[in-house]
Amino acid sequence: MPIKGFMIDVQGTLIDDIDKKPIAGSLEVIASLRERGFPFVLVTNNTKMESAEFRSYLRGLGFDFSDDQYLDPLMVLEERVPPCPVAAYGSEPFLRVLQRRGYRLEYDSPKAVLIGIKEDFCNDEFATMIEALLGGAELIGMHETSLYSKNGRRYPGVGALLRMLSFATGRGYGVVGKPSRGFYGEAMRRLKRQDGSIEPDSVVMISDDPVGDLKGAKEMGMRTALVLSGKVASVEEAEDQLKHVEPEWVCADIAEWFKSYERGAA
Repeated sequence: MPIKGFMIDVQGTLIDDIDKKPIAGSLEVIASLRERGFPFVLVTNNTKMESAEFRSYLRGLGFDFSDDQYLDPLMVLEERVPPCPVAAYGSEPFLRVLQRRGYRLEYDSPKAVLIGIKEDFCNDEFATMIEALLGGAELIGMHETSLYSKNGRRYPGVGALLRMLSFATGRGYGVVGKPSRGFYGEAMRRLKRQDGSIEPDSVVMISDDPVGDLKGAKEMGMRTALVLSGKVASVEEAEDQLKHVEPEWVCADIAEWFKSYERGAA
């Protein structure tokens, strides 16, 4: 099946995890896709800014894309978790976003424990989460990242925390953003609006997260490309993860991947 469309991760793939600026060659790749009319969707784990605000930030960096070529978990949150009392954990901007959207922060008897990226989780917070889950609250991750990269160091991602809490309580969990089928399904609908003939096996998912992004994409039938410009610094350190993903491409960055794709498409 020829490649007809692309899903492209943002953090660690298009912008650097440290200074949040474009990774070398990433602006040119997006510009080339736009110029050639290739369907694509930027699929990001952004939860710290309202969707429109983060789109504006990316455009301010020089990325050229339409509103329909962008998707983040906040855009599908209400479909997965309608506004309700939630024990939410994440950055202060994330909590403010939730409150503006009608979610009430409730840590004694929440309907859901909602987890996003946070730099300083502590054991008392985990204990509060566990009590809420054992009391019947639903466990939901805004996404399922394996690692969280900050200031050149790597920490457990939301996916790692979800699995820890699931193991501790015996409760399952749901995911709003990547790599949930609901999120990728919405991304596919956005690709189909650009080209109605696109199917998962004609789409390449490009990301720096083998487990949090690529594994779910592959399970849906997409082709996958791992870039080593973010969470994963080498094939060797991700060897065990890659056994479950076996990406079709492994490249230093998105610019190198695009050159490899063009050689194969020529």
